[in-house]
Amino acid sequence: MVSTSTAPLIIFLAFAFYGLMHTLTASLSVKERVTTILGVTAQRYYRLVYSFLALVTFLPIMALPAFLPDVHWYTVPSPWRYLMVLGQILSLGALTYSLLQIGAFQFIGLPQALGMSAKDELNTGGLYRYMRHPLYTFTITLIWLVPVMTQNLAALNAAITVYALIGAIFEERKLVRIYGQAYRTYRSKTPMFIPLPRWSANQ
Repeated sequence: MVSTSTAPLIIFLAFAFYGLMHTLTASLSVKERVTTILGVTAQRYYRLVYSFLALVTFLPIMALPAFLPDVHWYTVPSPWRYLMVLGQILSLGALTYSLLQIGAFQFIGLPQALGMSAKDELNTGGLYRYMRHPLYTFTITLIWLVPVMTQNLAALNAAITVYALIGAIFEERKLVRIYGQAYRTYRSKTPMFIPLPRWSANQ
């Protein structure tokens, strides 16, 4: 029987395995290998199938905190909880805006599956002008600003945060392969997660 002491570990390891599979299947090398084995048609549907499987396999992990034994940690009192909820709303808005910038349908692979041409240019406008990974940044703020925290939820949030930090590194390697020097230049001028000003040596 699962105890309250082992439940967080189960949640963290379950998401760690999910994150590993998610990162591997998102890599260009795996996509190229699948294309080699199944043909060019597989490349057309790869992103859509990948997005669908990522969602379906993530849903059981999201349910784990509710079904495993849990311990309540804290409930933020008013009025601070309202500020946290406001922060969540703003984070969700920023997430939506960032997704629209890169193309929500393209992100899940729908245009590719329909045989439509998808834009393949480096996005450096909007929120991407201030940080390289706004999707990760605002996902992290969204999950940690929840005003009611339990042990299991904290374990899931920690796993998501670690995945975002590590996943961004692998994603940047892929972006360098795709965009080359253009991304290296963008990376040198734009913070990764937090839009802090960069002070030059001449200032």
